[in-house]
Amino acid sequence: MTKQAKIAIVGVGWWTTTAHIPALLNNPDAIITALADTRSDVLEKAAQTYNLAARRYTDYKIMLADAEIDGVIVATNHTTHYEIAKACLEAGKHVMVEKPMVLKARHAYELRNLAAHKGVELIVGYPWHFTANTLLARDLVRSGKLGTIEYVSSLFSSMVIEFLRGNEDKYRPAFNYPVTGPGSVYADPVRSGGGQGHLQVTHSAATMFFVTGLRARRVSAYMNYLNLQVDVCNAISVSFYSESNSKPGAVGVVGSTGNLGIGDSGVNELQVYGELGRLTLDHVAGTLYVRYHDGAEMRGETLPPDQRYPSGATSANLVDVILGKAANGSPAEVGVRVVALLDAAYRS
Repeated sequence: MTKQAKIAIVGVGWWTTTAHIPALLNNPDAIITALADTRSDVLEKAAQTYNLAARRYTDYKIMLADAEIDGVIVATNHTTHYEIAKACLEAGKHVMVEKPMVLKARHAYELRNLAAHKGVELIVGYPWHFTANTLLARDLVRSGKLGTIEYVSSLFSSMVIEFLRGNEDKYRPAFNYPVTGPGSVYADPVRSGGGQGHLQVTHSAATMFFVTGLRARRVSAYMNYLNLQVDVCNAISVSFYSESNSKPGAVGVVGSTGNLGIGDSGVNELQVYGELGRLTLDHVAGTLYVRYHDGAEMRGETLPPDQRYPSGATSANLVDVILGKAANGSPAEVGVRVVALLDAAYRS
């Protein structure tokens, strides 16, 4: 019999039951061996909804000591990511931690280093890293086709305002919630650590760092809370470390708002300007466009809608990493750079 990766999941909430469990059940290389959540009723409902034989735990620490596990998906409230991911890494498990990786830069560095010390992989939950156009954009930029990067623009507008208000029912027709919705988590800074920054900018900033390889040097941010407890609009100015001792570092802007109307697909676009040309990666349209200063142009394929946001890609990558079939496609180093940016933005 072909070996299967034994996967445990900590946090059986909206995204786990919408994306991760369905993806793993459709993956012949994976078996879900354990589920952990402090809510026993949600555990049972998830198991019944998906006919899971996995062992259920209300304490993830007992799960780590008791269950057969090769890798763990951590999909809990943002403020708990650090503690849980650290425990899983210390237990010698490969980990896929949902975004945001953690909330503090020092914790991000610690987890990255711990994974390396333990010889396991720490994957961060950024599905857009796995699209064909993102990978092509990364190859073009990293190979120097645009020359030295001079300016970067990252814009992400999305329909999440009701989550930030704690009104999950407003989005029930759009998101369905097969087992449970997010409740009021995203509206509560005690559990979420922040609003649009940790919920959405984390995605677009990750694409920026993944494609360019840049590192933020200085950060200054303005945030509009729109009278809520968490941020809704973000305007972040960034200067980056120089790629060359002979040239100045790039500068950039990372902008986002979560205040779009129901049904509005919004904007999720990365623009990279180099000394030899420019690149536009549009996640919503599924397109990639490159124009060089000499007039030459290049276009990536227009991705079909089901390939523009591969929600199951991160859990699939965890399985492939465990079985030795693939490298880490969303590495901890990118998570570190995102957390460092957002940590600085919230403090600025």
